[in-house]
Amino acid sequence: MQPMQFQGNQTYLADEKPLMPAPAPRAPQLIDIKFEEKMALMKVARQLADEFGHYEDPTYIQTLHLYAYQLLPQRIARLLTHFGSDFSASQYGALVLRGLVEVDQEKLGPTPPSWKAYDPEKLLLYGFICSLLHGAVPAKPVQYYVQRKGGGLLHPIIPDESMSMSQTGSGSKTDLFVHTEDAFLFNQADFLSFLYLRNEEQVQSTLYSIRSHPAINANMEQLFRPIFRCPKDANFKDEKVAEADVMTSILYGNRQTPFIRFDAAEQLYNADAGQSPEALEILSRFWTEAKDYIYNDFIPQSGDLVFVNNHLCAHGRSAFKAGMKQVDGQWVKCERRQMLRMMSKTNLLQIREMTHPDNPYFIIEDHYGKIAKF
Repeated sequence: MQPMQFQGNQTYLADEKPLMPAPAPRAPQLIDIKFEEKMALMKVARQLADEFGHYEDPTYIQTLHLYAYQLLPQRIARLLTHFGSDFSASQYGALVLRGLVEVDQEKLGPTPPSWKAYDPEKLLLYGFICSLLHGAVPAKPVQYYVQRKGGGLLHPIIPDESMSMSQTGSGSKTDLFVHTEDAFLFNQADFLSFLYLRNEEQVQSTLYSIRSHPAINANMEQLFRPIFRCPKDANFKDEKVAEADVMTSILYGNRQTPFIRFDAAEQLYNADAGQSPEALEILSRFWTEAKDYIYNDFIPQSGDLVFVNNHLCAHGRSAFKAGMKQVDGQWVKCERRQMLRMMSKTNLLQIREMTHPDNPYFIIEDHYGKIAKF
């Protein structure tokens, strides 16, 4: 047998020439869900709801991966299992599952004024479906103290008029800059899912993958240096911004195919971030280049789900008029956008010091290794 040779992420026989590397991915993988897969998912969700009552039932979460492999349509389970361990140069870091679920808009009812007023019973089946997807990675759904002081495993993201100008999921009137979720934490989520129940305003979803760059250039090499600060996001505007002089790198992990921890709004445009002139200059050059790789050709429709590797791919959205859509060139009222977010971690053992003493799925990190007081 001929010896194997390795070059980057390419493998070839010793007497063969190496294959040309695949082009850098510029867009997420788009997968159209078959009708029978959708119907099977809805049936499974109803069965699980009958058996466990709620997707946060401890017995269900403990054995989640078993239910994921047994009950998910095989094609979807295979896609997510592969996605969960593919960090290669050709992996964009996001999957779009188009038409994943059937949303009964009449049963869903009017969009509440904010996430605080949502009816959890109306979201029960969607919680089971989202959790099964994370279980196939495999990963465990988690909640974070910094996200609504926990707020459960499933978060409704709804435009809130009182926060319309904010750089948060509750905002609407400004573009939400691409960001990796909770970039101000060491133990941020590994995977995210965004299930769109309604998007009548036709808001563009934006994604940015560190893998879209053809190569790590000289300026990006500087992003491996631990010289960058990241304050908490706009949800914490009443708190002291820079609690500590903790500095981290933007890129980390393998230097050829790195991971990223980045929040453009907080690290570049927050005047209180306290970046050094050198760090700000490096970030500005990087952001100028990165903006050319932002993907914004996807407008989610009701029932679509975006699944994201939070270490490879940042996410955001365009600005919009909440509760208004265009029909024949005229603005008319509509039900406001409503989306469901779930987050997960693949390893809870390594972060035990950052989880609640009585709940390993509740992460209580407050800011770069600091434990929240509650």
